[in-house]
Amino acid sequence: MAEASIPQAGTEEGAKVATAAASGGGPVERTRAVLAAMGAPEALAAPLVTALGPAADTELTADPWRLLTLPRITPEQADYCARRALGDAASPDDPRRGRALVAHLLRRAAREGHTALEEQRLTAALRSAQVRAPAPALAAAVEDGGVVVYEAVEEPDDDFGFDDGEAPEMPDPDRYYALARMGRAEQALGAGISRLTASGEPIMDAYTAAETVEAAGRRLGADVAPETAAALVAVALRNVCVLTHGGGAQAAIAHVLACAEAIATDSEVGIAVAAPTAQAAAALNDAIAALDGDTEVRAVPLSRLLECRAPGEFARTARNPVEAGLVVVAGAMALDVEHAAALVDACANGTHLVLIADPAQAPSAAPGQVVADLVASRTVTVAALPGAPDPDSDPLARMAALVADGELGAVEAPGREVVVVPAGSAAEAAHRTVQLVTDSIPRAVGVPADQVQIISATRGGEAGTDALNTACKQRFNPGPGALAGLDPGDRVLIAADGPGHCAGDTGRLRAAGPDGAEVELADGSVATVSDPAALRPGWAITVAAAHGGRWPAVVAVFPPETRGSRPQVYTAVSAPLKHLSIVHAAGPALAQAVLDSATITRRTRLVQALRES
Repeated sequence: MAEASIPQAGTEEGAKVATAAASGGGPVERTRAVLAAMGAPEALAAPLVTALGPAADTELTADPWRLLTLPRITPEQADYCARRALGDAASPDDPRRGRALVAHLLRRAAREGHTALEEQRLTAALRSAQVRAPAPALAAAVEDGGVVVYEAVEEPDDDFGFDDGEAPEMPDPDRYYALARMGRAEQALGAGISRLTASGEPIMDAYTAAETVEAAGRRLGADVAPETAAALVAVALRNVCVLTHGGGAQAAIAHVLACAEAIATDSEVGIAVAAPTAQAAAALNDAIAALDGDTEVRAVPLSRLLECRAPGEFARTARNPVEAGLVVVAGAMALDVEHAAALVDACANGTHLVLIADPAQAPSAAPGQVVADLVASRTVTVAALPGAPDPDSDPLARMAALVADGELGAVEAPGREVVVVPAGSAAEAAHRTVQLVTDSIPRAVGVPADQVQIISATRGGEAGTDALNTACKQRFNPGPGALAGLDPGDRVLIAADGPGHCAGDTGRLRAAGPDGAEVELADGSVATVSDPAALRPGWAITVAAAHGGRWPAVVAVFPPETRGSRPQVYTAVSAPLKHLSIVHAAGPALAQAVLDSATITRRTRLVQALRES
């Protein structure tokens, strides 16, 4: 796609594209021919057919800028191919180009976690891409159906008055653009939360709920903290609650779930508990099992609660809701807009929905900041749970608390619960990391290597996830990579929802068959992943992929090129249950980032959607 190779005679190239589109063969072969004629890599054919459908060749012939549907394609590359296909007819102001650029910019924003962009921001970006008239481009994107636009008028600080008998002028509305799927999910989530808050009644009155919690505490042989008891009364009274906590709150969360089960049982409404991933659900169930007394509540991965059939497709919907009057989701900071919308859609009118979240964590890996927006909207009940009962005796909780307060410091850990390993380079960081997993942690801490999760702040570089996965595969399970670079016995990360598995699940690849790859998950279940493209090497994963997961031991790696933030570092250091090793090669810049970069800002519309509803 080199610019120097652009031919001068565009008409001839356009004829080649049209001829290629008319050639025989299947969708991929036809698309490959069109790509070759416009100077694009033929390897893009299969991804384009997946993205655009079997008529991808026809769409590309009519609109070469459809190439921008693929995230790896840049506007400059698409422009080059368009000139090959269209010749002099290719113009920076071509409506097809503007339409494609709008969707491209929104997809790029979604990869960064945003759900919508303001019109002014989009307009500026389009002008930077030489679109002289952004308005027609925006209109074309909306008309195409892949983009939606929303209008909002800022509420005045005081009441409108009628001076001199004249009505005041209404301000011009602000416009926000979103990918259609994302925008509709966020709008549906706002409407669904409003439906729940307006449709239900208390499960119990406050006095009865307090008595039930007290009795449950006696049965568990534990003193339920006053903050936990107050939060549970709110759960019984209010239809949507956010319960916040910090590091080391496993006991408080287990008490909440056990007492919530007592409330649901005594009121005969039933309870369902979910966590973002199989490993998070397993950790939650271990914490519940550690309580004294009998409690039958068990957490399941969210995709199983919603009975996922395929990515974005769930059996549990408004027509087939979850059969429980009390639905609790722990680890709720991992909830993105689309999963949250599916969850709320699966809650029948009158259901009490409880989200348990650690607000110091980074927002979800996928677009949105659901919990933060719910809290900011002031439309739901928010209550705080207590932290670790004895922070001085819990080095992991103390480390998490330090980072949450903006300090990347050392903590005393007589049981080697927290270890900081300095490294002078990326190569040394990689060496130390593999050494920790293969030898130091199993020997000194007693956690087997297959229960140690590496979380790296970067993907590239000598100490990024790609390089670390290569090193771990060579060390633990060398093989030919028969299944898209993977072999049975490999540790894998699942990157998409499906029947029996969630995006973010880690496990061990057991076998590959005609129906897909069998992956043994942390909770002992075996999921069949039908699409091999949804599997990644999983010895080392990024912070974003680790969101919502819990593991017995974690090696958090910060290579020299790390450009972190407090929420990202906190998410990594709060993932372990027993042991944390920090491999630190980022120098003083990382501590400065933890101090200065206290939040991750995302542009979303959920607060506005909630207030509109």
